[in-house]
Amino acid sequence: MKETHRLTATDGTALHYTVEGEGPIDFLLCDGLGCDGFIWRYLKPVLLQRGRIVHLHMRGHGQSGPPRSRGPLHIQQFADDWRPVLDAVGSRRAVALGHSMGVQVALELWHRHPDPIAGLVLVCGSYQNPAATFHEGGGLQTLLPVLERATRIGGRTLKRVWRRLVALPVAYHVARVGEIHPDLMRRDDFDRYIDHLSRMDPHVFVRSLKGAARHSADSYLDRIDVPVLIVGGTEDSFTPGRLSEEMAERMPDARLVMVDEGTHTVPLEHPTLVNLEVDRFVDRVLAGEAPLADAS
Repeated sequence: MKETHRLTATDGTALHYTVEGEGPIDFLLCDGLGCDGFIWRYLKPVLLQRGRIVHLHMRGHGQSGPPRSRGPLHIQQFADDWRPVLDAVGSRRAVALGHSMGVQVALELWHRHPDPIAGLVLVCGSYQNPAATFHEGGGLQTLLPVLERATRIGGRTLKRVWRRLVALPVAYHVARVGEIHPDLMRRDDFDRYIDHLSRMDPHVFVRSLKGAARHSADSYLDRIDVPVLIVGGTEDSFTPGRLSEEMAERMPDARLVMVDEGTHTVPLEHPTLVNLEVDRFVDRVLAGEAPLADAS
């Protein structure tokens, strides 16, 4: 049975999280920017057979409240929001799973609150500034100041425009051109993401993106002392697959799985493969086995 909880962060922000299942290990779901869990849809049943799922909606996302603090929403802040949740659920042994920006959150969670973290699953993400490598160019990073100014002056009008534009049916067809696999991504899976994104405050979205752009785990990648499973997509244009390869090369105990024809939504496009790899990884974490060879 899924339990729903709320708690208050140190700055007064209301945080929403759920707890589901039971078992010898916890799975901490770290969402990407603008997401509230859609990416884990096919993986969750596998995880529930192995342990307990703890899913925190990031501040300003999903059912968590708007951030009380001003300025960029730093990755460190998203990671620190996990601390009271871990204490509340009594987590002693956990695997942190991150997708997209959630990869940065999961890395920072290990860095700042390592005690319960027994493993990391990093899916289609970067270890630093994803704006600089978006579509293998710096256009998004250059555009950030413009977006920030627009959200400051846009007010309620911008929110209405954002909601209408994001929710347009054409959004799915635009994404099919180069952002998701046109044959492997189900329309209803994509619609769940669009529905949440359309209801999100665009100011929070841009502040989160700015915080992600300022973050880097470069200084501690080679010190991560837990097993890591890295899943990347060969056709990912949001966080190019080479970033997954870089992380795998630098981490002491990392297994890399590169998914052919995988885009930024690999867990939804190739659920059977991802589920098998994660299940195998959980076996390894629980047994404390030696590193596994990379796959591609």
